[in-house]
Amino acid sequence: MSFSSFSEFLAMGGHGLYVWLSYGLGVAVILINLVLPWLQRNRLLAEQKRRLRREEGVQ
Repeated sequence: MSFSSFSEFLAMGGHGLYVWLSYGLGVAVILINLVLPWLQRNRLLAEQKRRLRREEGVQ
């Protein structure tokens, strides 16, 4: 498929909304799948450090 202008490329023959929305949702899902586990890992490590400090203080 060949486009004569950039605006025609963005319009995708009248299907641009659906095409770009699906790309956007795909990128959003990928980013969520990368960011949430990273945040969860950081939270877990911080919690474990707090627990370890608390247990060392008791002994």
